[in-house]
Amino acid sequence: MECLVLGKRLEKEGTLRRGLKSRHMTMISLGGSIGTGLFLASGGAIHSAGPGGALLAYALIGIMVYFLMTSLGEMATHMPVSGTFSTYATRFVDPSLGFALGWNYWYNWAITIAAELSAATLIMKFWFPDSPSVLWSGLFLLLMVGLNLLAVKGYGESEYWFAMIKIVTVIVFIALGLLMVVGIWRGEAAGFRNLTDNPFPAGFLAILGVFMAAGFSFQGTELIGVTAGESENPRENIPKAIKTIFWRILLFYILAILIIGLLIPHTEEQLASSDISTSPFTIIFEKAGLSIAASVMNAVILTSVLSAGNSGMYASTRMLWVLAKDGKAPRFLAGLNKRGVPVAALLVTAALGLFAFLASFFGDGVVYVWLLNASGMSGFIVWLGIAISHYRFRRAYAAQGRDLNDLAYRAKWFPAGPLIAMALCAVVIVGQFVGALNDGAVDWGYIIASYIGIPLFLAIFLGHKWKHRTRMLKLSECKLDPEE
Repeated sequence: MECLVLGKRLEKEGTLRRGLKSRHMTMISLGGSIGTGLFLASGGAIHSAGPGGALLAYALIGIMVYFLMTSLGEMATHMPVSGTFSTYATRFVDPSLGFALGWNYWYNWAITIAAELSAATLIMKFWFPDSPSVLWSGLFLLLMVGLNLLAVKGYGESEYWFAMIKIVTVIVFIALGLLMVVGIWRGEAAGFRNLTDNPFPAGFLAILGVFMAAGFSFQGTELIGVTAGESENPRENIPKAIKTIFWRILLFYILAILIIGLLIPHTEEQLASSDISTSPFTIIFEKAGLSIAASVMNAVILTSVLSAGNSGMYASTRMLWVLAKDGKAPRFLAGLNKRGVPVAALLVTAALGLFAFLASFFGDGVVYVWLLNASGMSGFIVWLGIAISHYRFRRAYAAQGRDLNDLAYRAKWFPAGPLIAMALCAVVIVGQFVGALNDGAVDWGYIIASYIGIPLFLAIFLGHKWKHRTRMLKLSECKLDPEE
């Protein structure tokens, strides 16, 4: 009853509509994290680090994501707002950190929209090789904008079915793969030879490289925090979604990578290709006797790309709306239509995505590549922000004399959880340097491309701090109640 009262009060104040059910929230987060990272990049991970190395790297990232999700779940259940990372950092750490995280997250997803438009165009050329790129990019951009112009429940339904296609594909893949491993399907049992003979063929540095790639693959799970502001019943739906999302994602990734590692030797050069026709999923489906595997996987990856772009449009639009509502962006972006959709914020976000996409046609795509590079670190910066905000939230909660039993959902393993997440996230960020080492020489171009997002974030953070003279909040100053 308390949850429904809270939801009605927030709606009455002219904020976003609470139309997302628990199943929508679960599928949105799943749809944001299961995509090309699993369908394509998993093969390269096994090729680089071997089956054991890939499993270890993805398991460690899974542990980090678990702690981040429980940290986010505790804050989002207590304070279900669409501003999420920006709002929590502003209230629990430093207003300048909240400002920088908000703009960082908006920019990250807005640029991702452009990347997904490019990917969708390439996928369509699998079927229509002579078609113009602008045709497909324009159609897909209109589709993403159209889905986001619907009431939030309509957006939730579209993401539900996008994610369902991917989940069914992964389940069928795992089931067929297991049957092939034990020899029930298509001849002799593959067994565990590939895993037991040489699980770590390339050593520690290769595992660290896969560790970073795995981190990028899991990005999108934090979308559950953005959807909190539009959940019908956040105090029940968020914990339910948090508990199911992590285990499903980890199960899908770990089992899928295990199947690929058992059925395809890590020395197989096709694993390193990003071509859909040599996706590890395609290869194994073809081994299982499914001759149309390439076309089927192409269609599945197309839905994955559209899902990621759709979610990116949703997340960045909501973040820009919150920034405007809080006076951190132009006020006209804070408007809502009668369906509770922030149309102005949506159109500005779509315009940036379109600009970034068009930039790929000029100067051999140099502008576009730099824009993508600048957004590459943004997800890890957000994850660090979540861990820091939760650590401060819990400490402030105790310092202000509140009872932890009053929390609707409490993250386990505090303070170890957020501290471990911070450490692992820092390893991923610092570990980018490994990719710049080439036979003892340092590739400075690679380093600049990898780390350009950090000075961009620091410039926003320090610029806001210099202008507004902000400081880290004392624990007694942290605003812990939604209505404050």
